[in-house]
Amino acid sequence: MNTVQRSSIALIAGSFAVACGLLSGCIGSEPMGGYQSAMSGNPANGKALIQAYGCGSCHVIPGIRTARGMVGPPLFYYSRRTIIAGELPNTPQNLVTWIMNPVAVEPGTAMPDLGVSDSQAHDIAAYLYTLR
Repeated sequence: MNTVQRSSIALIAGSFAVACGLLSGCIGSEPMGGYQSAMSGNPANGKALIQAYGCGSCHVIPGIRTARGMVGPPLFYYSRRTIIAGELPNTPQNLVTWIMNPVAVEPGTAMPDLGVSDSQAHDIAAYLYTLR
């Protein structure tokens, strides 16, 4: 192999490595936008709140043994999702908004307004963003 061929292969390999790195920012183990670092909520409290509010009566939720509902979508790999309720980009603030007032996001939704406070919504969102 000559020097030109080696340089071409090195350029292609380098480009591939850069592309993989960029793509991993979108689909890798860390959620888009670094949600975990952006969340001000407490995931442990969020898990307890999900149980207390009975979210598992409508959703299957990993880590919550009794959450086996079949009304709403299962929340597996929540942190990797890109859209909330088919309406909003999956960002921490949009998720908090959805949890607190789902009808404002999607009129006619089956998701009930449970009267969740802002701090509780942050805690619930923090737990959901641990679901990778």
